[in-house]
Amino acid sequence: MSWDDSTPWSERVLGAIPYLLPLMDALVYGDGRYILRQFPLASFALLPILPVLQIYTQFMRLMPFAGLILFMGLFFAVVRNEKISRFIRFNVLQAILLDLVLMVCNLVLPIISRGFQLDLLTETLFNTVFLGIFAIFVYSVFKSGRGQYAEIPAISDAVYMQLR
Repeated sequence: MSWDDSTPWSERVLGAIPYLLPLMDALVYGDGRYILRQFPLASFALLPILPVLQIYTQFMRLMPFAGLILFMGLFFAVVRNEKISRFIRFNVLQAILLDLVLMVCNLVLPIISRGFQLDLLTETLFNTVFLGIFAIFVYSVFKSGRGQYAEIPAISDAVYMQLR
C-alpha cells in the first residue's frame, strides 16, 4: 500500500516495535557465531536494542514457555482485537509470521549443518538467515515509520488473508 498520512505517529511506532521479536530471535544466527565475529563493527548497529535484548533473554530464561505465551498473547490480544487499528494488527501478525519462519529455521538448520559437516555451508546458511531477517527488520521499521504497510512476499499475502 502507499503512503498513509492519516496514520498517527503512535500507531507508526507501535507498528514498528513488533519487528524486534524476529530480530532478537535471529541474533542466534549472527551473534558471536559468524557474521558479527567477522565484522565486529556491524554490532554497533545493534547497540540501540541491546537493553531490550537483555530483558528478552532474561524473560526467556525465567519462563520455559515464554515464547509460546508471548506468541499467544500477541495473537489474541492484538491481532484478533478489532478495536486496535488494522495497521498495528498487520505489523504484529507479520512479525509473528516472521518469527514462525525462524522457528522452522531453528528446526531445519541444525539438521542440515550436522548432516553435511561443512563449515562453509553452515556459515552461509546462518549468515543468510541473519542478514535476511535484519534486512526485513530495517525495511519494515522504515515503512512503518512512514505509515506504510511493509510488503514482504508470501508473508504479507498470508497476513492479508488472516486480517480480511
